[in-house]
Amino acid sequence: MSKVLKLIFYFFIVTNFTNISLGKENFYNKGIKLYKDKKFDEALFMFERSIVFNPKDSKSYLYLAKIYNVKENKEKEEKNLETALLIEPGNEEAILMSMKIALEKSNYSKVKNLSNTFQKVCKNLCEENKSILESLKNIEPKNNES
Repeated sequence: MSKVLKLIFYFFIVTNFTNISLGKENFYNKGIKLYKDKKFDEALFMFERSIVFNPKDSKSYLYLAKIYNVKENKEKEEKNLETALLIEPGNEEAILMSMKIALEKSNYSKVKNLSNTFQKVCKNLCEENKSILESLKNIEPKNNES
């Protein structure tokens, strides 16, 4: 009888762990689908649920930042980008989005620092960095002007 109970208990544990591990991926994947369908409120909820199961999921924080960008909530967008970068400092999309926010705020030193980091990790979005640096050259105050 005790072997049967142990077997049932083992089966119960394995089933629960499987459901939990599949659940966190499922929330993220559902969030991606909803985001692509432009159902931002529903996607926001799915990414938040994904973070509950996996608080170190930088991709979910990145998508939350993208949603807050669409909703024009700069404070929450920036907060989620910072969290994504804390978890994954080499996330080039998060760095690029942070650079654009810093550029909007005229924080030129932050743009330059992020650009240096971006150049080190750049794989896919390298051209974007060049365009930001070009626009920075055009608007950055000159040191010799008074």
